[in-house]
Amino acid sequence: MNAVIDAGRVAEHNAKVGADLQADYDALGGMLARRGADIEQLTALAQTFAVAVPSWGVGTGGTRFARFPGKGEPRNVFEKMEDCAVIHQLTRATPTVSLHFPWDRTDDPAALREIASGYGLGFDAVNSNTFQDQLDQDHSYKYGSLTATSGAVRAQAVAHNIDCIELGQALGSKALTVWVGDGANFPGQSNLRGALERYLDSMRDIYGALPADWQLFIEHKLFEPAFYATTIADWGTSFACATELGPKAKCLVDLGHHAPNTNIEMIVARLAQFGKLGGFHFNDSKYGDDDLDSGSINPFQLFLVFNELADAAGRAPSFAPAYMLDQSHNVTDPIESLMSSAVEVQRAFVQAALVDRNALRTHQEANDVLNAAQTLKQAYRTDVSPILAMARLRAGGAADPVGAYRASGYRSVAAERRPAKAGASSSGIV
Repeated sequence: MNAVIDAGRVAEHNAKVGADLQADYDALGGMLARRGADIEQLTALAQTFAVAVPSWGVGTGGTRFARFPGKGEPRNVFEKMEDCAVIHQLTRATPTVSLHFPWDRTDDPAALREIASGYGLGFDAVNSNTFQDQLDQDHSYKYGSLTATSGAVRAQAVAHNIDCIELGQALGSKALTVWVGDGANFPGQSNLRGALERYLDSMRDIYGALPADWQLFIEHKLFEPAFYATTIADWGTSFACATELGPKAKCLVDLGHHAPNTNIEMIVARLAQFGKLGGFHFNDSKYGDDDLDSGSINPFQLFLVFNELADAAGRAPSFAPAYMLDQSHNVTDPIESLMSSAVEVQRAFVQAALVDRNALRTHQEANDVLNAAQTLKQAYRTDVSPILAMARLRAGGAADPVGAYRASGYRSVAAERRPAKAGASSSGIV
């Protein structure tokens, strides 16, 4: 693997915290042993965790009102891959990248795949974009894409998705994620049933173009930009459409795409139960789809999601949903936020493995409500930071990814090599 940050500098940074980490690790190991848990097994489990990084996430995002570019932003897909490589080098938990077309389109996918491989990276699901117009397209998506009343617009949107599949094949991807902003802003603007019928007709054409070993992920979102009615607004509609399309169609859950206080872990349980849980976009939110850093607002909910995932994996060992971060970084260094988020998602994964499932089942069957809740809380309250740091250290990463990143000076160097140029960056989401 071609290291972006000098490995010697990372090792030097690790050496400064090595003794303290070992002491914390030993102390945690003793505590866990008294609870019947093996810290070495948990560390090995932590090393199996992987979450994809979104190519668009390494650039600065924005709001509906403005975008304030950051220093040293990647200006093309190749520079995005370099930033993604830094994240994986230091966290050892992000071995794949999810691309978004046409933002990340390249005329030489073989070269991009080779560069990624040199960094030790592969490609996760590819994402289509029919929620905004591109300069070279013939028809506008202002009034919808896959659900548009115009057959020509729908055909254009379908063709774009099929093109994404072909690009994904060249890169080694195995899935296509489809999110549409289609919907209505006013009552009466569209026939609600007719819009969903047109969506399914369009998706059948896309589904038919899938290679045999591919999956199609349907992403739902409660609102924005369709503030009255979004065509694929909830998990029930997503589930119905995935069921209608066939076995290769699955539901994708974005943690920010729900109304406040929604019981997302129940949605996870339901979709897993019926074999339609395809994957996740991890982030956090306060009021709506804020795309905040994972675990920054409600880390307990993130843990509860992984508790359901652990339960599903226990029932079916082949259960393997796709994991990806999907965030907008407006006031932080995107690399730092993505590293921190990867660690937080990995933390919830390990904490869920600490749940005493036999005890939990016993309490549930006895209707011992308090002890059932406390069984979950015991796992959640356990600080597994030493396990995560040791897993990174043993895999060649950084015990403290953000600290090592800042000490490396990578952002300052990137700023010198990547002078800002108007219109050159396709990073971030506004």
